Amino acid sequence: MEENIKDTVKQILTEYLQKNGHRKTPERYAILETIYSITGHFDVEGLYKQMAEKEKFRVSRATLYNTIVLLIDAGLVIKHQFGNTSQYERSYKNETHHHMICTSCGKVTEFEDEALKEAIAGSPLRNFQVSHYSLYIYGLCARCQGSKRKK
Repeated sequence: MEENIKDTVKQILTEYLQKNGHRKTPERYAILETIYSITGHFDVEGLYKQMAEKEKFRVSRATLYNTIVLLIDAGLVIKHQFGNTSQYERSYKNETHHHMICTSCGKVTEFEDEALKEAIAGSPLRNFQVSHYSLYIYGLCARCQGSKRKK
C-alpha cells in the first residue's frame, strides 16, 4: 500500500511540474520520497537532518523550502502554523484529523473524532465547496496543567 502511495505522489508531482514548467530534479523527488516516509508532522530543520543522516542526500535548506512550496501548491503537503512555528505533513491519503496545541509547552497532539467530522461535514457552508480542513484546539496539556497546579 505504502509503495503505491509513493508511486502515485511521484506521478502527481511529475504532472504538476510539467504543467507549470518546472524542472524535474532528483532533489525534488528525494524530498517528496522522504516526506512520504514520515508519519505525522515535521519541520524543515527535522527534514533537513533526516535527509542528511538517514537518506544520505544533502540538499540546502533553501531547496527544501522552495520544494515544500511547490508540494503545497501541488496538493501533496499541508502547512500548519502552530504558534510561532511552521510544521508540515503529507496530505495525499492522509485521514482528516484534528490538533490540540498546548499554549504553554507547544506540544501538538493529533486526534480523530467522528462526531466532530460529521458535524463539520453536515455544516451548510453557502457558496463554498470544501476540499479539506484543519481544526486547532488550544489549551493546556495534562503535563502543563499538573505543573500549574503544583505552583
